[in-house]
Amino acid sequence: MTERSTGIRPEREYREHLADGRFMLLRSRSSGRCMFYPRVAEPVTGNTDLEWVEASGDGTVYATTAVNQRPPTPAYNVALIDLAEGPRMMSRVEGVAAEDVRIGMPVKARIIDEDGAPLLVFDPA
Repeated sequence: MTERSTGIRPEREYREHLADGRFMLLRSRSSGRCMFYPRVAEPVTGNTDLEWVEASGDGTVYATTAVNQRPPTPAYNVALIDLAEGPRMMSRVEGVAAEDVRIGMPVKARIIDEDGAPLLVFDPA
């Protein structure tokens, strides 16, 4: 089943929510589990009874790496964030040096505009 055949466009809807300043996750009504990346069915169960719910924005760094660039461009980090609602997502932590992001660090989501599109990043909590 494809996005075109179902008329469901979870990625587009996710980005529209971000553009409206809201961090939303899909949740299965029957299992109660949230998921990320937006999709048309819950992984493992295949449940399609999905609804959008507002995320708390709270998370914890699960893994991180600093990406060094040619000077004078500063390094940046790529981090896997465990969300309070259960899913894990890839993003970056801002507000600290890339090499200072630590596993277990509590973080809070923030929506920014990058190159004209909304993007979810995290700040130390």
